[in-house]
Amino acid sequence: MNLFSFFIARRIYQSEEGGKQVSRPAVLIAMVGIALGLAVMILSVAVVVGFKKEVRAKVTGLGSHIQITNFDGVRSYETKPIAAGDSIFRTLYAYPEVKHVQRYSTKPGMIKMDDAFQGMILKGVGQEFDASFFRNHLVEGEIPQFSDTVASNQVLISKTLAAKLKLKPEDKVYTYYIEDEVRARRFTIKGIFQTNISEYDNNFLMTDIYTVNRLKGWKYDQVSGLEIQVKDFSRLAETTYRIAIDTDRRLDRYGEPFYVRNIEELNPQIFGWLDMLDLNVWVILILMIGVAGFTVISGLLIIILERTNMIGVLKALGANNQTIRKVFLWLSVFLIGKGMLWGNLLGAGFYFVQTLFGVFKLDPETYFVDTVPMSLNIWIYLSLNIGTLVVSLFMLIGPSYLITRIEPANSMRYE
Repeated sequence: MNLFSFFIARRIYQSEEGGKQVSRPAVLIAMVGIALGLAVMILSVAVVVGFKKEVRAKVTGLGSHIQITNFDGVRSYETKPIAAGDSIFRTLYAYPEVKHVQRYSTKPGMIKMDDAFQGMILKGVGQEFDASFFRNHLVEGEIPQFSDTVASNQVLISKTLAAKLKLKPEDKVYTYYIEDEVRARRFTIKGIFQTNISEYDNNFLMTDIYTVNRLKGWKYDQVSGLEIQVKDFSRLAETTYRIAIDTDRRLDRYGEPFYVRNIEELNPQIFGWLDMLDLNVWVILILMIGVAGFTVISGLLIIILERTNMIGVLKALGANNQTIRKVFLWLSVFLIGKGMLWGNLLGAGFYFVQTLFGVFKLDPETYFVDTVPMSLNIWIYLSLNIGTLVVSLFMLIGPSYLITRIEPANSMRYE
């Protein structure tokens, strides 16, 4: 009987797509509702996934996934040191989840020009520094060669600071640091980067760790902290816990305590904001599926009412209610499928246009990115399509019981 139901439904669908004079507009509206609903769902999920991916990549690119610092200096850029010798590197690389470890040191200071000055944080990195993130966000110039044994006297500066101070690559800049006495360093601008993360762009200069450590008067193996990249971000909390259990509050060779935190703990506002976007997506999905489902229900009810006589004939020929319900559910599958086809074409079209050309722009000062980012993997894409089809059909099961109320004698009386 399943083949019979499928055959009848296909014939109805092929007969001008299942619609008579009255039901044809309702069928068209139902397919448009499905198409627009699915397209909006695809684009909404793609935007949120892409946005979270871009912002997370920028935040972790600037601060890595996990940081180990001195417990007594976590609230200030004037940090206290921890020892970062070969032993702690071997310990950290022993974790299978750890991908990369690098040192850094920071020192607050000031840039002084002839007609302007600007507060800043000088961040020093070693030769093991992974420069791929800054290379992807380099606007002008080049990445300096960072060292832990010699001063390069070269810096990376953000486009924001460069614009404020009217600097360009190869310009000289004087920086000043105040402790017991004022100390000065002259640097050459080698490259200009732009991340659109204002907290970083407005404050940081990048140079070699040797220069920063000399300014702070630290020993050769002391640094402000260690930045750790993990292989699987989805296991960040678990990896942080494992490292913290072995490391937190332990003392280094100079008696300084270690403190382990991950990037979500360091930036709770940003990651809390990103998590809230998931709720917005669920609201959009529920609304779109609801709207699409109700338009399909309306279309199905109109089709059933217009084909009351056909239902009566099928019952008179021996077809039971379940078989006839399957006819109209199969017909709904065909109509929903066509609407989903157009929805996929519409959603995928907008997706590729935005991905390739970046038509829709954003204010980077507010959203951290200058264009609407989009990202969608095949599993999410398939889940949206399968979920739309299943939920729409599930919503049609109840209305299809209207068929059981139709009596053959009454339905064929006025034919």
